[in-house]
Order: sequence, then structure tokens, then C-alpha cells
Amino acid sequence: MARGEASRVFQAADDVVRAARGWQAWLAAERRCSPHTFAAYERDLAAFLAFMTEHLGQAPDLAALAALRAADFRSWLASRAQTGLARSSTARALAVVRSFFRHLDRSGKASNGAIGTVRTPKLPATVPRPVTQDDALALIDAAPSHARADWIGKRDAALFTLLYGCGLRIAEALSLNRTDAPTGDSLVVTGKGRKQRMVPVLPQVSAAIADYLAACPFGDGGNGPLFVGARGERLQAGVAQRAMRVLRGALGLPENATPHALRHSFATHLLEGGGDLRTIQELLGHASLSTTQRYTKVDAAKILSAFAKAHPRARG
Repeated sequence: MARGEASRVFQAADDVVRAARGWQAWLAAERRCSPHTFAAYERDLAAFLAFMTEHLGQAPDLAALAALRAADFRSWLASRAQTGLARSSTARALAVVRSFFRHLDRSGKASNGAIGTVRTPKLPATVPRPVTQDDALALIDAAPSHARADWIGKRDAALFTLLYGCGLRIAEALSLNRTDAPTGDSLVVTGKGRKQRMVPVLPQVSAAIADYLAACPFGDGGNGPLFVGARGERLQAGVAQRAMRVLRGALGLPENATPHALRHSFATHLLEGGGDLRTIQELLGHASLSTTQRYTKVDAAKILSAFAKAHPRARG
């Protein structure tokens, strides 16, 4: 499904459906949501409207949405909890519904102050789980010997080197085209919200990508995808994740050894090496410094672990 392409049927009155499509158009044009995000937002809003249809006994119109009480929103949240949905999923769904209601308010279609009084489910504090430097390098080194074809092994090694060497998200790496392949010491990356950033490229990263491209049987140097699958189409994230699962099984690494963990490792190892948070924030493409600050907790956790192992009283 292309970004901005509505496909899901909303259980609601016609005026709500029209408003929902307008909100989706705004998401696509102004927020520039990725297809994955767009689909997730559409799914969350559809589920909310389906619940309210059952909860109210009829498909809600704009007047019914404006009249919803805080208790109605809490009933929806409670129903999600009863079905076993994760708090993180419910927190995102509530953010989606709030976004829709803000759109209704801005466009003058409906206003509801009750939703602002509903608390977001409290989420457990999460800390990124990087792999160690040795494990990251072992994954990269082992990639060529665990692939079904020589060029695929070089592709996986190049991709994992890029993720670890530049701190890219897997989606950012896989969206690159051949013309984006680094030839110098920097790379322009398009991240979330279509925001671009420049990241430095180590010689080892450029060399690994050049080695893969020289062996790849697809492409003629045009503007096709940089990383391709076995049939020459753009490589899917699931294929890269599956390759990583094979590698971590062969190397006996923990389950947190994933492509995304290489991004975590990039940030954590930079911090351990003396990198400052603001620079790491820019390299990762984080909109908020608070997101980057999670990596300080990783560093602190390692310090506390070392302390617990080394201090005489801790050992005793």
C-alpha cells in the first residue's frame, strides 16, 4: 500500500468517515508518514471506531464523538487491556486517536475536551540492548560464510557493516538506491518524517559496499535499490532479520542480536568512546535528545555491573 492510500473500512457515520479520510490526507501530505506508520494509524483508528460502534450501540457520527466522556475512552482502553494488547501498543493507539480528535478540532468539525484528561498507559522504562563490540564484528565477519550465495554473503556483510558503522535504521538502509552508495566520507540518509541527515562513512563501510556491488549480479549502475534480494528486487527487512537469526544461532549469540541492535551498538560504543550526546543525537536522527539519553542508562548499567563484580563488599 502506498503512503496515503486509504484501504480500511471505518465503522462510523459518513461524516466521521469523511473526516477520517481528511485526517489521513493530512498525515500523508504534512506528516509524510511512511507506509508502515500510515497503515498502523489507520488500523488503530478503525479499531477505536469499531469499539465505539459496539459501545454506543450505533455507528458514531461527529456529534457522538464530541459527546464522548472520559469514561468512554477509558472503557476502550480497558477493552484493549482485557484482550492482552501490550501497553506500548495501547499508548500508540491513544496517541493516534488524540491526533484524530485534534484534527477534528482544528478543522472545526468536532471538539472533545474529555480525551485530554485520559492518561496514557504507563510504560516500563526500556533500555536499548546493544551487542558487544566483539559480537558486532563477529556477526559481520561471519555473514559471508553463512549465505547461500557468495554475493548474498557480501550483501549481508555490507548491510550489517553499514548499520553498525553509521547507526542507520534498517528501513533507512534498505531505502537507499545505488546512486546513494557512499563514494566519499559521508552519506545522506532520509529518516523518519522524510528528514535528511548526513552521517560520516568509515572506509570499512565504503569498502564492504563496493565489494558487495562488484559481486552483485543485478543492476547496471542505475538508480535501482542498493540492497537487493535473491531475485533482484529491493531487499525486505524480514530477509535481513532472518539472515541475522541464522548468524546469531551459528555464533551462539543472544536473541537481542538483531539488525536494529547494531544501531544501538553504534550509539552505545560511541558514548563509551567519549562521544557527546548532541553529536550522537544528530548521527542517529533523533528528534528529541531525551531519546538519545536512553543510551546513558546503558553505559550506567555497565558501570554498576562492573562495580558489583569488583567491589569487595559487593562480592561478599
